[in-house]
Amino acid sequence: MGLTQLTLLSVGATLGTGIFVVLGQAVPEAGPAVVVSFVLAGITALFSALSYAELAGMIPGAGSSYSYTYATLGELVAWVCGWCLVLEYGVSVAAVAVGWGQYVNELLELTVGWTLPESLAAPPGAGGVLNVPAAAIVVLAMVVLLRGARESAVVNTIMVAVKVAALVLFCAVAFTAFRAGNFQPLFPLGMAGVSAGAASLFFSYIGFDAASTAGEEAKNPQRDLPRAILLSLGLITALYCVVAIAAVGAMPWQKFAGTEATLSEVLVRSVGGGNLWPILLSVGAVVATTSVVLAVQYGQTRILFSMARDGLVPPVFAKVHPKTGVPRANTVIVSVFVMVLAALVPLGALADATSIGTLFAFALVNCAVLILRRRSPEAPRSFRVPLAPVTCVLGTLCCGYVMWGLGADTWIAFGLWMAVGFAIYALYGIKHSRLGRPATQEKTVV
Repeated sequence: MGLTQLTLLSVGATLGTGIFVVLGQAVPEAGPAVVVSFVLAGITALFSALSYAELAGMIPGAGSSYSYTYATLGELVAWVCGWCLVLEYGVSVAAVAVGWGQYVNELLELTVGWTLPESLAAPPGAGGVLNVPAAAIVVLAMVVLLRGARESAVVNTIMVAVKVAALVLFCAVAFTAFRAGNFQPLFPLGMAGVSAGAASLFFSYIGFDAASTAGEEAKNPQRDLPRAILLSLGLITALYCVVAIAAVGAMPWQKFAGTEATLSEVLVRSVGGGNLWPILLSVGAVVATTSVVLAVQYGQTRILFSMARDGLVPPVFAKVHPKTGVPRANTVIVSVFVMVLAALVPLGALADATSIGTLFAFALVNCAVLILRRRSPEAPRSFRVPLAPVTCVLGTLCCGYVMWGLGADTWIAFGLWMAVGFAIYALYGIKHSRLGRPATQEKTVV
């Protein structure tokens, strides 16, 4: 993959459910100041993106921040980071798949006047029995990924173009119904609301680091990975802010509560012209969330691939097909796990769990830059974080601040997840770790 494909991989992994669906959950928390929440979440992501860019240029392997912390902070911290990334990528794919199902139902209602029964379109916690559309898109992404990285990148590039066009279309249409009075007052719920909105919306930025999982499939990783990460984050932040302004300007913030296919509902309720614009937007949203499922599911398999090579998870995750180079068993196992989550767990719980795991991993990446600057100051770097160490410290603090805005239930779930992770590391990882093997055994394994 070159710079364009790597950038589009990150954009593809990011633009999706966060802006098309989760926006409807964040607006009631922040009011019109949801735009400020986007900026706060974007600044938090930017600090971490700078650290990602420096480490991606120095350590251009698969595995994202897991590989970076493994090289700088040691195996135990790398395991913690990798376990957080499993939460980030695996659970976020499930969350995006749920959002995909919501827009599929919206599209069916707008075009044929029929929707899937709630029992087959929602998980048990949201009034249904099984979310069949969410499970189906995960299986579809698995089929594409099994064909290989180059083919997956081509499909992703096409879908990114479609969803960017859909968001531009939304802005163009929504601005025709823009009312400046919808932004008065700007902070109806105070700064606490802005913080809560930023915590929810951080889910919208998850995925910009996807390019860093493709280090071993990049043509020039030292040069292209840092550029791809920063380019994708800049494009995403600008687009998010414009979409948020257009959405709140077209529909009063109080009406966002309870919306699912949020942007489509904005057009239906606030813009004339029949169903044409909502249909086109829903088509774009379906494509958008499809590309996120594809890109993030790809990233999850590469992280487990790296962890398996280090002996921290079973070797089946590192076994690749001789023709395609795809870790087939890895891809199938991950897809089955994600499919079960998507079919059975509500979107809100999935989004918050994803955010807390991601923020913790991002904080570790900022710390890794500080340690590596001190330990190896002369090591070649194709990109350097500006104003370090101040930038890295601010990045860590911002991650902590946004994490603080998440609910108690999310913190409890995160604690249980980490307890399970430490148990797996103690019972399997330490015994099979590459670092813990005797030299003679290491030669035999290789």
